[in-house]
Amino acid sequence: MKNIRLGKTDITVPQNAFGALPIQRVSEDEAVSLLRNAYDGGMRFFDTARAYSDSEEKVGKAFEGMREKVFISSKTQATTKAKFEEDLNTTLSNLKTDYVDIYQLHCAAKCYNEEDEIYNALVEAKKQGKVRHIGITAHKIGVAEDIVKSGLYETLQFPFSYLASERDIELVKSCKENDIGFIAMKGLSGGLLTNSRACMAFMSQFDALPIWGIQRQSELNEWLGFFGNEAEMTEEIKAEIEKDRNELLGEFCRGCGYCMPCTVDITINQCARMSQMIRRAPSQNWLTDYWQQEMLKIDSCVECGLCKTRCPYELDIPELLKKNLKDYKEILAGKPV
Repeated sequence: MKNIRLGKTDITVPQNAFGALPIQRVSEDEAVSLLRNAYDGGMRFFDTARAYSDSEEKVGKAFEGMREKVFISSKTQATTKAKFEEDLNTTLSNLKTDYVDIYQLHCAAKCYNEEDEIYNALVEAKKQGKVRHIGITAHKIGVAEDIVKSGLYETLQFPFSYLASERDIELVKSCKENDIGFIAMKGLSGGLLTNSRACMAFMSQFDALPIWGIQRQSELNEWLGFFGNEAEMTEEIKAEIEKDRNELLGEFCRGCGYCMPCTVDITINQCARMSQMIRRAPSQNWLTDYWQQEMLKIDSCVECGLCKTRCPYELDIPELLKKNLKDYKEILAGKPV
């Protein structure tokens, strides 16, 4: 397994890390078991956030008494000093520690700099030793490029998978040139990509640390399997990647959920990508009475536009919902999946 050094932080870990967003959906015992099994299997980097409900608490319980053996990153969506300090103190309490290895400004709308109190609060926390390294996450490529150019952050977290554009790939290369650690989120594009070996083989070509979102032991087993059976780029995998790129490139929902909640209770982050999901997973899972009722809620969309203002990818969500509903109704009427 290739090791990755996260830029000037000098944090060096296997290129196979744990994204702890999904563990908020399982019990504490299940989450702690997953996290410890991940450590036992070779993972050393664990990413969580204040926004992930009780994820931090579960990470804290899992690694209590062995803090120095793992690297933990967390995030805050604060935009003021007061809220930042509140979030950081809560994070440290949840993680049962007096420091966090990387603390990141979460889903940044711009590159915060010395003129912004939130950036200065982050720098001050590092001086105090509560934060060892400062980072930031972004979803918009222009914002991410500004972050790299600024030289103000030690790490950047950004969506990166084998659906990446040339501009995305140049961003990763630019991070390496500027000695900024690149943390790759959404390596499965929100669940649209299902070939873990292809995802890992693609990632191994870059100086990027993927944080795989893991909720089940079966998922963890797939990723841990690459410690003893390294994923290499082959002609077969290249063909699989090219096939997926041809099918999926363009405007598609990554399922991040930042658009939620919907004013008329549409499950946007699933319904807006139903056409892809129903073709890339057992279709019967998406044709149940439950999902039929959820999809039909799209007819009640009032096109308020709130979801569009929240979407980090600037998608025309109401239009995507309409297209997905049309396709779904045709499938229910007998169109082949």
